[in-house]
Amino acid sequence: MFLDHPTITATNSLTEPDRIERLNRVYGYVMALADLHAIARFIEKVSQLHDHKGTLIVFWGEPPSEDEKAYFTQAWASKVGDGSTDVEHEV
Repeated sequence: MFLDHPTITATNSLTEPDRIERLNRVYGYVMALADLHAIARFIEKVSQLHDHKGTLIVFWGEPPSEDEKAYFTQAWASKVGDGSTDVEHEV
């Protein structure tokens, strides 16, 4: 079992707790995509997910591949996410 999950934060999370719930759903969606494509060590690269006013910011401990970045864009654009492709990546 993997226990070192990324930190999940959001701007205005105290007044808008649904932002954290949305990030948890996006995180689950991304993990399912990675499992489907058998991407080893994928989630170990992610250190934090942050929702900043509708933009998903993914913080990486190691540089991600384009496919790994695309998982977050797909999840954020889905019905469980924000419905947009506003995703930024920070290494």
